[in-house]
Amino acid sequence: MALTFVLDPPVDRHLHDGVLGLWTDVTNAGGAVGFVPPVTPDDIRPQWREHQAALEAGRMRLLAGFEPDGTVAATAFITFNTHRLMTHWVWLYTVMVHPRHHGKGYGRALLAACEDAVRGLDDGEGGRIEAIRLTCRGGLGLERFYASCGYKEIGRAPDAIRLGEGEYRDDILMLLPLN
Repeated sequence: MALTFVLDPPVDRHLHDGVLGLWTDVTNAGGAVGFVPPVTPDDIRPQWREHQAALEAGRMRLLAGFEPDGTVAATAFITFNTHRLMTHWVWLYTVMVHPRHHGKGYGRALLAACEDAVRGLDDGEGGRIEAIRLTCRGGLGLERFYASCGYKEIGRAPDAIRLGEGEYRDDILMLLPLN
Protein backbone atom coordinates (compact mmCIF):
# COMPACT_ATOMS: atom_id res chain seq x y z
CA MET A 1 0.00 0.00 0.00
CA ALA A 2 1.38 3.38 -0.97
CA LEU A 3 0.32 6.85 0.02
CA THR A 4 -1.19 9.30 -2.46
CA PHE A 5 0.35 12.75 -2.09
CA VAL A 6 -1.76 15.82 -2.82
CA LEU A 7 -0.51 19.40 -2.91
CA ASP A 8 -3.06 21.86 -1.51
CA PRO A 9 -5.90 19.50 -0.66
CA PRO A 10 -9.08 21.31 0.36
CA VAL A 11 -9.03 22.06 4.08
CA ASP A 12 -12.39 20.53 4.88
CA ARG A 13 -13.47 18.90 8.15
CA HIS A 14 -11.92 15.55 7.14
CA LEU A 15 -8.50 17.10 6.47
CA HIS A 16 -8.73 19.35 9.53
CA ASP A 17 -9.44 16.43 11.85
CA GLY A 18 -6.94 14.20 10.05
CA VAL A 19 -4.04 16.63 10.40
CA LEU A 20 -4.93 17.33 14.02
CA GLY A 21 -5.04 13.59 14.79
CA LEU A 22 -1.82 12.90 12.90
CA TRP A 23 0.02 15.71 14.67
CA THR A 24 -1.21 14.48 18.06
CA ASP A 25 -0.27 10.85 17.36
CA VAL A 26 3.17 11.75 15.99
CA THR A 27 3.92 13.96 19.01
CA ASN A 28 2.75 11.34 21.50
CA ALA A 29 4.96 8.74 19.80
CA GLY A 30 7.98 10.98 20.42
CA GLY A 31 8.04 12.78 17.07
CA ALA A 32 9.86 16.10 16.91
CA VAL A 33 7.06 18.25 15.47
CA GLY A 34 6.97 21.24 17.79
CA PHE A 35 5.54 19.76 20.97
CA VAL A 36 6.58 17.52 23.84
CA PRO A 37 4.34 14.59 24.78
CA PRO A 38 1.83 14.02 26.13
CA VAL A 39 -0.48 16.25 24.09
CA THR A 40 -4.14 16.29 23.17
CA PRO A 41 -5.71 17.69 20.00
CA ASP A 42 -6.62 20.77 22.04
CA ASP A 43 -2.90 21.38 22.68
CA ILE A 44 -2.12 21.17 18.96
CA ARG A 45 -5.16 23.08 17.65
CA PRO A 46 -3.75 26.66 18.06
CA GLN A 47 -0.63 25.79 16.02
CA TRP A 48 -2.76 24.06 13.38
CA ARG A 49 -4.90 27.21 13.17
CA GLU A 50 -1.75 29.28 12.58
CA HIS A 51 -0.79 26.92 9.76
CA GLN A 52 -4.31 27.21 8.32
CA ALA A 53 -4.13 31.02 8.38
CA ALA A 54 -0.80 30.87 6.50
CA LEU A 55 -2.35 28.46 3.97
CA GLU A 56 -5.30 30.80 3.43
CA ALA A 57 -2.97 33.79 3.02
CA GLY A 58 -0.85 31.95 0.43
CA ARG A 59 2.30 32.04 2.58
CA MET A 60 2.31 28.27 2.99
CA ARG A 61 1.31 25.19 0.98
CA LEU A 62 0.32 21.79 2.36
CA LEU A 63 1.45 18.49 0.92
CA ALA A 64 -0.62 15.70 2.46
CA GLY A 65 -0.22 11.94 2.09
CA PHE A 66 -3.40 9.90 2.14
CA GLU A 67 -3.97 6.20 2.66
CA PRO A 68 -6.28 4.45 0.15
CA ASP A 69 -9.23 4.93 2.55
CA GLY A 70 -8.58 8.70 2.69
CA THR A 71 -6.92 8.76 6.12
CA VAL A 72 -4.31 11.52 6.48
CA ALA A 73 -1.05 9.65 7.09
CA ALA A 74 1.65 12.25 6.29
CA THR A 75 2.15 15.99 5.93
CA ALA A 76 4.73 18.58 5.10
CA PHE A 77 4.12 22.32 5.04
CA ILE A 78 6.02 24.32 2.42
CA THR A 79 6.57 27.91 3.52
CA PHE A 80 7.64 30.74 1.25
CA ASN A 81 10.17 33.38 2.22
CA THR A 82 8.97 36.96 2.19
CA HIS A 83 12.41 38.59 2.26
CA ARG A 84 13.14 39.80 -1.27
CA LEU A 85 16.67 38.35 -1.22
CA MET A 86 15.52 34.90 -0.10
CA THR A 87 12.54 34.06 -2.28
CA HIS A 88 14.59 31.47 -4.17
CA TRP A 89 14.30 28.90 -1.35
CA VAL A 90 11.48 27.53 0.83
CA TRP A 91 11.16 26.00 4.30
CA LEU A 92 9.64 22.63 5.12
CA TYR A 93 7.78 22.53 8.43
CA THR A 94 5.88 19.91 10.36
CA VAL A 95 7.12 16.98 8.29
CA MET A 96 5.21 13.99 9.68
CA VAL A 97 4.43 10.36 8.90
CA HIS A 98 2.05 8.48 11.16
CA PRO A 99 3.98 6.17 13.55
CA ARG A 100 2.10 3.09 12.29
CA HIS A 101 3.83 3.64 8.94
CA HIS A 102 7.40 4.11 10.15
CA GLY A 103 9.85 1.82 8.40
CA LYS A 104 7.74 1.52 5.24
CA GLY A 105 9.58 4.16 3.19
CA TYR A 106 6.79 6.72 3.50
CA GLY A 107 9.10 9.38 4.96
CA ARG A 108 11.36 9.06 1.94
CA ALA A 109 8.33 9.15 -0.35
CA LEU A 110 7.03 12.26 1.42
CA LEU A 111 10.34 14.09 0.96
CA ALA A 112 10.50 13.07 -2.71
CA ALA A 113 6.94 14.34 -3.19
CA CYS A 114 7.95 17.61 -1.48
CA GLU A 115 10.91 17.97 -3.81
CA ASP A 116 8.68 17.36 -6.84
CA ALA A 117 6.08 19.83 -5.59
CA VAL A 118 8.66 22.53 -4.87
CA ARG A 119 10.25 22.10 -8.29
CA GLY A 120 6.85 23.01 -9.74
CA LEU A 121 6.58 26.27 -7.79
CA ASP A 122 7.90 29.68 -8.71
CA ASP A 123 9.54 32.05 -6.27
CA GLY A 124 6.98 34.82 -6.66
CA GLU A 125 9.51 36.87 -8.61
CA GLY A 126 9.19 34.90 -11.84
CA GLY A 127 12.07 32.57 -11.00
CA ARG A 128 12.24 29.04 -9.71
CA ILE A 129 12.78 27.70 -6.24
CA GLU A 130 16.43 26.66 -5.93
CA ALA A 131 16.55 24.96 -2.53
CA ILE A 132 14.60 23.54 0.39
CA ARG A 133 15.60 24.19 3.99
CA LEU A 134 14.37 22.54 7.14
CA THR A 135 15.39 22.26 10.72
CA CYS A 136 15.29 19.15 12.84
CA ARG A 137 15.68 18.35 16.51
CA GLY A 138 18.97 16.77 17.51
CA GLY A 139 19.20 13.62 19.57
CA LEU A 140 16.83 11.54 17.45
CA GLY A 141 18.96 10.75 14.41
CA LEU A 142 16.74 12.81 12.14
CA GLU A 143 19.72 14.52 10.52
CA ARG A 144 20.95 11.08 9.34
CA PHE A 145 17.55 10.35 7.80
CA TYR A 146 17.42 13.71 6.02
CA ALA A 147 21.03 13.28 4.86
CA SER A 148 20.08 9.91 3.35
CA CYS A 149 17.44 11.82 1.35
CA GLY A 150 20.00 14.29 -0.05
CA TYR A 151 19.86 17.05 2.55
CA LYS A 152 23.11 18.47 3.88
CA GLU A 153 23.66 19.78 7.39
CA ILE A 154 24.60 23.45 7.04
CA GLY A 155 24.34 24.62 10.63
CA ARG A 156 23.68 23.63 14.20
CA ALA A 157 22.60 25.70 17.17
CA PRO A 158 23.62 23.76 20.30
CA ASP A 159 20.94 23.42 22.97
CA ALA A 160 18.58 25.76 21.09
CA ILE A 161 15.51 23.60 21.77
CA ARG A 162 14.35 23.30 25.37
CA LEU A 163 12.10 20.28 25.91
CA GLY A 164 11.86 20.77 29.64
CA GLU A 165 13.81 21.77 32.71
CA GLY A 166 17.44 20.89 32.00
CA GLU A 167 16.59 18.97 28.79
CA TYR A 168 17.97 20.57 25.63
CA ARG A 169 18.50 19.50 22.02
CA ASP A 170 20.43 20.99 19.13
CA ASP A 171 18.52 22.72 16.34
CA ILE A 172 19.99 21.39 13.10
CA LEU A 173 19.65 23.28 9.80
CA MET A 174 19.52 21.14 6.66
CA LEU A 175 19.52 22.15 2.97
CA LEU A 176 18.55 20.38 -0.24
CA PRO A 177 19.79 22.23 -3.36
CA LEU A 178 17.47 21.70 -6.34
CA ASN A 179 19.98 22.18 -9.16
